[in-house]
Amino acid sequence: MAKQTSRYWLMFPAKLITRPIIYELGHKFPIVTNIRQASVNSEVGIVSLELEGEREDIKAAVAWLEELGVKVEPVEINTIES
Repeated sequence: MAKQTSRYWLMFPAKLITRPIIYELGHKFPIVTNIRQASVNSEVGIVSLELEGEREDIKAAVAWLEELGVKVEPVEINTIES
């Protein structure tokens, strides 16, 4: 199987902001996480996260995030490549 890279916007509710979810994600699933952009305050966390790995592993990781209460949206266009 070939590895792929997918980019998502993650929106964390206030109750999850202090939990190290991206760290957990990288240990729970055989994927590489790369934070591309982030904005966090006491009410919400918004992160642009790149995931690299097998397609099925990325799908499982996204499903796990959604089960936790993180809103996950695919990034449609790669607007930031620098």
